[in-house]
Amino acid sequence: MSFLSGEHMTGGYGGADILHDCTIGVEKGEIAVVVGPNGAGKSTAMKAIFGMLSLREGKVMIDGEDITALNPEARVLKGMGFVPQTANVFTSMSVEENLEMGAFIRTDDFADTMTQVFDLFPILKDKRKQPAGELSGGQRQQVAVGRALMTQPKVLMLDEPTAGVSPIVMDELFDRIIEVARTGIAILMVEQNAKQALNIADKGYVLVQGRNRFTDTGAALMANDEVRRAFLGG
Repeated sequence: MSFLSGEHMTGGYGGADILHDCTIGVEKGEIAVVVGPNGAGKSTAMKAIFGMLSLREGKVMIDGEDITALNPEARVLKGMGFVPQTANVFTSMSVEENLEMGAFIRTDDFADTMTQVFDLFPILKDKRKQPAGELSGGQRQQVAVGRALMTQPKVLMLDEPTAGVSPIVMDELFDRIIEVARTGIAILMVEQNAKQALNIADKGYVLVQGRNRFTDTGAALMANDEVRRAFLGG
């Protein structure tokens, strides 16, 4: 059993199931990537694990504890951080205020954590007083990830963190994600840039129509002829 896992998840919106017996998970210090075609249920699986979607069947576990019945706020208290794909910063607030908002569950001094975020994303320190709405797309993503890190999560969940950014910015974000994983935080990530994401993944899940099609190490999926042809552009 993984440190965080969504096991045999079946569910969707209204009466229609999008996930069908889907299982994904990640260990501490590991990067797990969920890839697949548009409409495969990747983001739905993330939302189910974070408690934004009720499951008809299956369960969600963190560190051996069943959290299936908990709402997203309670899951944050259990150590989950979630960065949605869009609308993930407070645009009228400064970078620093955005990070402070991320520490809303903290009762201790979080200055050291903010320093760690600025060390990870130096551009944010330079722009700490600037409204987040004035930043580039890549910088906003850094703010969103930084804000999630302010809760000191055990698991960081990222829904398409490189959507809409340039290849150079994507590579930089992936480098930072690797650094976060090296601190012992589990990273669970949905990505459209499948080839680049699997390159940094310890574990990969290929979903098709809400079902697990392939599950293996990132390297093994990259080397799989069928995966390459069908999902990685040859």
